[in-house]
Parts: sequence; structure tokens; C-alpha cells
Amino acid sequence: MAEPSSTLSSTPAMGGGGLPAHWRVPLAALLVLVVAILLLYRHTAVGMVTIWSRSDTYAHGFVVPLISLWLVWRMRHELAPLLPRPSLLAAVLMLGAAALWLAGDLVAVNAATQLALVTLLVLAVPAVLGWQVARAALFPLGFLFFAVPMGDFMLPKMMEWTADFTVVALRASGVPVYREGLQFVIPSGMWSVVEACSGIRYLIASVTVGTLFAYLSYRSLGKRLAFVGVAILVPLVANWLRAYMIVMIGHLSGNELATGVDHLIYGWVFFGVVIVLMLLIGARWADAPQPAQAADVTASRPAVPSSTAHGGLRQVALYTGVALLVAASPHAVERLLALGTRTQPVQLAAPAAQVPWQAAPAAPAEWSPAFQHAVATSHSGYAGPQGESVGVHLSYYRDQDYQRKLVSSENMFVTSKDDSWVRLAGGSASTELAGRPLPVVAATLRQRGAGFTGGGQRLQVWRFYWVNDRFTASDVQAKLHGALGRLLGRGDDGAIVVVYTPLDAQLPDVQARAAAAAVLNDFMRSQGGTIESALQQARGAR
Repeated sequence: MAEPSSTLSSTPAMGGGGLPAHWRVPLAALLVLVVAILLLYRHTAVGMVTIWSRSDTYAHGFVVPLISLWLVWRMRHELAPLLPRPSLLAAVLMLGAAALWLAGDLVAVNAATQLALVTLLVLAVPAVLGWQVARAALFPLGFLFFAVPMGDFMLPKMMEWTADFTVVALRASGVPVYREGLQFVIPSGMWSVVEACSGIRYLIASVTVGTLFAYLSYRSLGKRLAFVGVAILVPLVANWLRAYMIVMIGHLSGNELATGVDHLIYGWVFFGVVIVLMLLIGARWADAPQPAQAADVTASRPAVPSSTAHGGLRQVALYTGVALLVAASPHAVERLLALGTRTQPVQLAAPAAQVPWQAAPAAPAEWSPAFQHAVATSHSGYAGPQGESVGVHLSYYRDQDYQRKLVSSENMFVTSKDDSWVRLAGGSASTELAGRPLPVVAATLRQRGAGFTGGGQRLQVWRFYWVNDRFTASDVQAKLHGALGRLLGRGDDGAIVVVYTPLDAQLPDVQARAAAAAVLNDFMRSQGGTIESALQQARGAR
């Protein structure tokens, strides 16, 4: 006699341990959603792949998705008995990731848009398969975030740490050192800490490998976290030792060895040995693998009410559709924001001089900041009542995109490859503009041409942003003001403002910087209003 359709029945399994029947439709829906997200955000995805291909630091991104898929595959027998239950909450949470992508795209921040894309892909799993499945596959899903190429923000601090350790170690070894910023000179020659010396490549590679190793080797959360901590500390110390040894090898060999590209090769060999040793030592405390389950996996598969099968399929389709609409929403918002947008050339004039200052025939130095892809620039000089000399540089941005943007890691006072100028020190300062307090980013620059310790010209430089009539020194605030301006329909106009003055070579360094700061403060109090007016006039031409 036939059983009623509402009776519970065991879900049939495919022969040979194939895909369980209750997984087929949810997995198909997940695949459709993932492909749709990748198509919707294809420019972001292509941008990630482009960074992976051109940067040794982030080349591991190519294998991260493959490793995540392999991790899921190796736990397939644990996942098979679980019953996929789509979650509306996860689909709603995708709104946060979509909003992050929209905010990042409005101001062209790669890290934000790429992080949002991976978050959308990860949240797609609980949205379609449910939180129980997502918790079971938590590490493979979390490991996907290693594909996001983030970490360049650590470069300046890591370069400074490397220089600090190298100088201290050289002096402890009896080698006299004279240091200026990231450059230092020893009796056998001059050395400089550049981006490749920061150790960021070693750190990111070590953390990625160390995290995977800890997950595969340990079952205790404490042991896993401890090993990840070791994977962070080891590459930092190893890079410091590498930099010190390279300088010492060059010094002792009369600069015959470890100079040029070969010292990078030595560095990777040294780092490879250190990481292998770290893994070998970590393996001594590895937990024994869990014994394989003897029970038949197919026997433990859940019983699914056949009467609710169609309802479950409708729920999967509904929640997948909701997640797809959420993923598509930022693009709809951008289309609305683009309506009525008009673009006109920027007319940017040099700020007018105001008494007691007057315009000078030329800028006080043959230097210009390395700001990229501005739509208009202005560089002018001013003379004060006591013979003071100040330069003002404006770089104006409009209709920003990922190549042409106000706040960018490529916008700097001096690049490491500049043959004429070098940055000696950085910091911050405070001034006034039109009666309002204004923090600024400060730096001291030196001209290379006169030799490392010679009498080359030095400059004290201040930098801040102007975004939609607001001044700030903060990269984050500048980005937020730009995003808010676009959301409110005011556009994304912004400018980088740089004021600078030469340091008095007759004064000791500390006194010279204090005197330069006083000159810049006086100039800003007197001329800040004209700088603001010049920027507002350029914006008015929109």
C-alpha cells in the first residue's frame, strides 16, 4: 500500500557517494547567485585579478579561492548531512556589504570595493544554504578574505621600523651611521630603505600560510591563534635581520655582494628558510588528525518531509532573488546619481596675494609634489614682508575614478625613485585658515644633488585637502566628504593643497623647522582665505 505524500522519507542519495538530492537545488541557486555577483561587480573582480598579476605582494590571491574550494571539498562528508535552509537575515546583511561597495566606488577606494565584493560572496552562502552550513564552513569562507589585496597602508611604518632596527644593529656592530629619514650612510657607502625593503611581502605571505597551517594542524583555538601570532612576528623580525645582514654583507665585501637586485634574491632565500623552519617547529606541536568516521554517511542524511519540498524550493528561489536584488542595488543607485551630471573643464587660478604678502616671480624651490592625474594644477610663489619665501601648490580633481583620484597611495611629496629630492621626516602640525583651526600633514624634504650631508636645499612642507568647501588633513575624512558630496548631488570636486618654505641652513635643524613653521603659520593666517577663494572659483566653473 502506498505511503501518503506527507510521510517522512529518507532523502535518496546518488550512487557512489554523489551529491545528495536535498543539496542539488540550493547549490545550483548558490552558483547562480555567485556568478551573478561576479558579473555585477566584474570591474571590481577584474581589478583584484589585475593587482594579483602585477604585484608580487598579492600574487597569492590566485590560489586563495582554490584553497578555499579544496577546504570545502575535504569536509564534504561533514557538510552532506546538513540541511540547507536559506536565511533572509543573511540576504539583508548583504545590504551592508553593498553599501560599503557603493561608498568605496563613489570615492574610488579599491580596498573598500574589493572587501565588499568578497563579503557579498561569503554572505551568499548563508543567504542560500543557511547559517548552519556557513558555520560548518566558517574557515574556508573566512580564508577568502586573504584574496583582498590590502596592506599597503602599513608600508610607511614598516619601512621606518626596518630603518630603525638596521641603524641600531649597525651601530651595535661598531659601524658608524649617519641617518636622515629612511636613508643612512656608513663608511662604505649610502643605503636607503625603499618599499621592497619594508617586509610587507614577507608579512602577508607568512600570515596567509601560517593561518592555513594553524587551521590544518591544530584543533585548539588557542594554539591556532598563538601560531598566527608567531606568523606575524617572525617575518617582521626576519625582515629586520635580512636588511641588517644585507648592509653588513655589502659593507664587508666592499659593496661587491648584496647590492642591486641580488639582495632581493638573498632576501627571498632567507625568508624561505625562516618560514620552512617556522612550519617545521610548529609541526612538532600539531594535533593528531581526527579518526575517520566509520559510520555510513548516507545513513545519517536528514529526513526531509516530501510535502515541504516544493515550499523549500520556493524559499530558496525567493531568498536567492532577494539576495540578487540587494547585490544589484548599488548599481541602480549609481545610475540615479549619474542622471543630470555635467562635466566642464576646471579653470584653476593661482591664489591672489594679499598684503603684506605679494606674488613672487617664481616658486622658492625647483620642486613639485608627485601628485598624479589632477585635472588642473597651480604652483606659485609668494614673498613676505621680512623676505620670507613660500610656495603654494594646488592639485584639483573632478569626476574621479580609480586612476584619477584625490586620495591615493600614489599621491606623495616625493617618490622613492626621485633623483632630485628625498623625504627626511614626517609628522603633523596645526595652523589656522580663515580663523578656523586646521590640522596639516607635515614633512621635511632635502635636495639630493648636493650630496647626502652637503648643503642641499631643505623644505618644510604642509599638506591638507579641500573637499566640497571643507578642509581636512585626514585621508578618511576626505574620502567621506567626497562620498557624501556625490550622494547629495554636489559632485566630487576636491583639491590637495601644499604650502612650503625653505629651511634656514644657518640654523640648527630643530630651530630651522620651528622658524619654518612660524613662517607657514603666518602665511596661512594671512593668505588662507585667498586659497579658499581660488578653490571655490574653480568649483563654480562646474
